Amino acid sequence: MTTLTVGNARIAYRTVGSGPGPALVLVHGVGPGSIMWDGIVDRFSRDRTVLLPDLAGSDPAEDDGAPLTIEALAAQVSAVIEDAGAAPADVLGFSLGSPIAAAAAALRPGLVRRLVPVAGLTHAHDEYVRQLMTTWLGLAGNPESFGRFATLTAYDRAFLNAIGHEGVEQSHGFMRPTDGVQRLIDLVLRLDVRDLLPAIQAPTLVVGCTRDATIPVENHREMAEAIAGSEYAELDTGHVAPVERPDEFAEVVRAFLDRR
Repeated sequence: MTTLTVGNARIAYRTVGSGPGPALVLVHGVGPGSIMWDGIVDRFSRDRTVLLPDLAGSDPAEDDGAPLTIEALAAQVSAVIEDAGAAPADVLGFSLGSPIAAAAAALRPGLVRRLVPVAGLTHAHDEYVRQLMTTWLGLAGNPESFGRFATLTAYDRAFLNAIGHEGVEQSHGFMRPTDGVQRLIDLVLRLDVRDLLPAIQAPTLVVGCTRDATIPVENHREMAEAIAGSEYAELDTGHVAPVERPDEFAEVVRAFLDRR
């Protein structure tokens, strides 16, 4: 684990794997941090270095508690790439990590080789998203309900039935209403990166999730339309595609990243 001070935050990142391929940065969304990638990182680390930052708002990070901004979190991603000597790196962002990754590519284009936003959004004006995030924040006083709500919206119904009652019950503990998680949800309610997207120069693949109940797929398609020249792929999953369809997800991403 390597730690960095970036602005008002003390963040950390892990390094997994090595190889001749360009480094890959996996940017987490709302939640405890980079541990969300632990079940899939081996699909990328066998032939490249994978960098796993824990940004402000995640459990390992420390900062002054001020409201989070997309630009500040994007600067943390850029600082990790520079500290690791990995530029230009491929950057994949999931959910809230999608606009963070996109902002990093727009603001520091020399650091990003290829960009993959997954299940993300470009702005907070989708009334469905606003209502969902506001409701989620309103459950923060009840940790069990907070976690249950996160599970219910994160996964497709078929996946929940496939893992069964015990598996679903175990999943609730992943998302806890920490101060950092609440600040990340608050950022979702305020974000708007539409003015940054035209500055993206990196080849981009936007990945959408057709059954997404957290950030509906129309938002994913809007991001693809807003990034000039981007490619678009859809997976028939709920919000957390890397968990529901890890092999299919990794295959789609690797096919894009490995292209000459």
